[in-house]
Amino acid sequence: METTLIIVKPDGVARRHIGHIISRLEDKGLQIAGMKLTEISKELAEKHYEEHKERPFYASLLNFITRGPSVVLAVRGIAAVSICRKLIGATFGSDAEAGTIRGDYGVSRAYNLIHGSDSVESAKRELELYFSAGEIIEAKPSDFDWTYDVSSGTPE
Repeated sequence: METTLIIVKPDGVARRHIGHIISRLEDKGLQIAGMKLTEISKELAEKHYEEHKERPFYASLLNFITRGPSVVLAVRGIAAVSICRKLIGATFGSDAEAGTIRGDYGVSRAYNLIHGSDSVESAKRELELYFSAGEIIEAKPSDFDWTYDVSSGTPE
């Protein structure tokens, strides 16, 4: 099982896509293990995007993510990181395939609705930025055995 960070960014919140996005994740069989509505501070945004500090778009990333409230989610499932990345789609809505979150709800190259951790390592680091101890629930979802084939003893 993996847990990954998903952020419904300010444009997704303002456009009232929180429910649509959560539904996509849950419909796929992923579990929401933590969730909060928050305003991301400049300091937190700087930590989150520190790997992009030297890039020309860094300031615009900070301005965008701090512009309004976001919903941060801890999402759990087998291969959650890669599954979420597929559900999210290409970075720019105009390039994203139909059927992905960005492909269905986005057209902008600047406003892309959602963030998802790009690796298990990034997910661990990012989750620690947004969630304190005890805020991510460790519980087996009631539909686990119907979401994953556990007949062999190992979930698949």
